Amino acid sequence: MPMSPTLLKVISVTHIFWYRLTGGALGARLAGRPMLLLTTTGRKSGRSRTTPLQYFEDGGNMIVIASNGGNTWHPAWWLNLERNPEAEVQVRSDKRQVTAERAEGEERERLWEAAVETYSGYEGYQRTTKREIPVVILRPQ
Repeated sequence: MPMSPTLLKVISVTHIFWYRLTGGALGARLAGRPMLLLTTTGRKSGRSRTTPLQYFEDGGNMIVIASNGGNTWHPAWWLNLERNPEAEVQVRSDKRQVTAERAEGEERERLWEAAVETYSGYEGYQRTTKREIPVVILRPQ
């Protein structure tokens, strides 16, 4: 069952608050998995929008999954990146500029398998939605 959008919002706002306040001492790991803060530019508002996301590294890149908790629509952060792929990532207290790119083909399959190894819940999310969940590569600038 997909996670409620309201619950996702409450969890995100709380996570962002503690992550920023402590430079990632609280929030840089969740259930043993690494977390980052992704700040995009709102596609409608033009304002900065921050989302905590689980990630893993692939070479020098960070990989995030636009699962949206298994909901049938893409997460707003991914729609923002489709409009403007330039973003900021915070890992602990380190901030860096990145460019986002959707993984395709064999690269997507390889990264999807790695993502599922990191968090098996992604498989369940994919089963609950008909959309292909985007695998997003964040390349440091």
